[in-house]
Amino acid sequence: MSQCGNCCGNCERKKVRDEKEYKDLIHRLKRIEGQVRGVQEMVEQDRYCVDILTQVSAIQSALNSFNKVLLSNHIKTCVVEDIREGQEDAVDELCRTIQKLMK
Repeated sequence: MSQCGNCCGNCERKKVRDEKEYKDLIHRLKRIEGQVRGVQEMVEQDRYCVDILTQVSAIQSALNSFNKVLLSNHIKTCVVEDIREGQEDAVDELCRTIQKLMK
């Protein structure tokens, strides 16, 4: 994997995922997308605040679960591959990423 080293978020790094990982991530995202649309409909229908908040909490949980799966896959593939290629700064990038996720 190529790395620009700027950590700008605009790098042209790519990750080719196997079919199983791809399908799992897309399935999770589509489910989350449906949940967000459901919350939008609840607001449009003047639903009770607590009911909406409960659904938003479920969305946050689903996003956290998505992040856990993606981060685990990232560590097992991208980070390991970068370290094997001598790119020790992959660990620093991982630490920065984890810090952002924990905000």
